[in-house]
Amino acid sequence: MEQIGFGIISACLLGAALGVVTGKNLVHSVLWLAVTLVTTAALYVFLNATFLAGIQVILYTGGVITLMLFGVMLTRRDERVMVENEQNGRRLWIAALAALGLFALLAAATFKTPGLPRTQAEPTTTDAIGRAFLTEHLLAFEVLSLLLLAAMVGAIVLARRHDAGADARGGL
Repeated sequence: MEQIGFGIISACLLGAALGVVTGKNLVHSVLWLAVTLVTTAALYVFLNATFLAGIQVILYTGGVITLMLFGVMLTRRDERVMVENEQNGRRLWIAALAALGLFALLAAATFKTPGLPRTQAEPTTTDAIGRAFLTEHLLAFEVLSLLLLAAMVGAIVLARRHDAGADARGGL
């Protein structure tokens, strides 16, 4: 019974992910991304990782999707602009082949990796996760923080440069 539920949630996840990448309206793609993140949280529940499921819903679905929607809605200049795909059929096949190749590579690496646990892991407490972040994985945690900060600053600089160029040309 669990496998049937896992399959249904996985099918919903794949359908929502396809909605993200094939959507022509940017707002609809962001909303499909929210569905993708919620179904990912449902998969975490199936894997008995309820803490990760809660964080997924609160942080990503609640916070990141809200920021993305604000960003899309505040920066769009023309409501009628839709994402146009040139050579849609050819690009779709290339993308499908690339995705299939990546899936095959990841599946082969997963099954050939020695020492993967075959049984379910013991549940971890939030205290243990926090201690691991601030002791064993502190360097990775801080590097990720700096990377996210640099990405945010870079996006702001690029957006301002683009807005300044549009203002100099008469604005859109």
